[in-house]
Amino acid sequence: MKKRVGTIFILVLILLFGWLGYDYLHYREVNAVSDAAFIKSDKLATLSFKVSGKVTTMAKEPNAPVKRGELLARIDPKDFLTRKKELIQKIAALKESIEALTIKKERIADVLRLKVKMAGVDIDAVKRRREALAFRIDAAKARLKKLQKDTARYRRMLEKRLIAQGDYEDIVTERNALRDDIAAMQKELGALGAQKRKTLDARAIAVAETKQVKELAKQIAAKRRLLKANEEALRLVNLQIGYTRLYAPFDGIIAKKFFDAPKVVQAGYPVYALTDPKKLYCEVLLSEKKLHGVHPGNPVKITVDAVKYKTYRGRVESIAPTSASTFSLVPRDIASGEFTKLDQRFVVRIKLDEIEGLRAGMGATVAIARDRH
Repeated sequence: MKKRVGTIFILVLILLFGWLGYDYLHYREVNAVSDAAFIKSDKLATLSFKVSGKVTTMAKEPNAPVKRGELLARIDPKDFLTRKKELIQKIAALKESIEALTIKKERIADVLRLKVKMAGVDIDAVKRRREALAFRIDAAKARLKKLQKDTARYRRMLEKRLIAQGDYEDIVTERNALRDDIAAMQKELGALGAQKRKTLDARAIAVAETKQVKELAKQIAAKRRLLKANEEALRLVNLQIGYTRLYAPFDGIIAKKFFDAPKVVQAGYPVYALTDPKKLYCEVLLSEKKLHGVHPGNPVKITVDAVKYKTYRGRVESIAPTSASTFSLVPRDIASGEFTKLDQRFVVRIKLDEIEGLRAGMGATVAIARDRH
């Protein structure tokens, strides 16, 4: 009897273990099962300042909820504000200097234009006077020539006692007076020539002085370039002042606080880690040997070690087009001809139907139902 009971018990155990083994193998045949799965967040950000400085304010502690746009930390902006004040003063001084130089340039340019214009008018006037005087001299010379002939003729007539002494003296006087007039006009013509040269020199000097206007224009252009550079520096300083305040980029929870204030940090040094607990998904590194029958849309069962006696459900959202090792920083060298085949893994993203009780970073086990056709 005991042998019989023992035999039955052994048979039951064999059947039980056989059924369990079959169930285990069948389960893995119809499902792609993997323990290399993790709960991750679509919104997990490490926040840092874009400028260096002394952090004086840390407004949040780990696990604290935050709203988008809420102030999280602050760098003392004293140095940036000092720099801003200096730039504002420089810009104001440059603007005043540019305005003064512009007024000076315009005033000098106006004076020079007037000088050139007046010199031109004087040159034209002297030219006309010279032309008129030269014409009078030519006319006087022609008349003098006639008077000289008349004087010679009167002298002969006087010698023959055909005219009175007074008539001869009159024509001699007229001739001598005309000679004096011609000499005076020639002297005046010479003076007008000197005046013309002086006026031409004045115009040349005025034209030469336009170089001063050009030099002022260069100074103004240089100061405008400097003004533009300082205005750009002011724009950057204003940005840097804005960068001294660190705001939450989205609603979430503080996952980590990297240090306590006060502390001097460099730009890019992590300050807070922020996560959105509502934007969770499951990521699994699935062996290429288990990929058959796995496609986007397949239902998935997920169990998480931290949440006992509960099975989460979801669907395959996407499968990476390349293996996880494709973009490895140290690629495999197979140039020597030696090659060991390794099991490649592909990242499979799973959309969760519910996230209650889950947190980013939890380990999970997934079972992806394979297509049956």
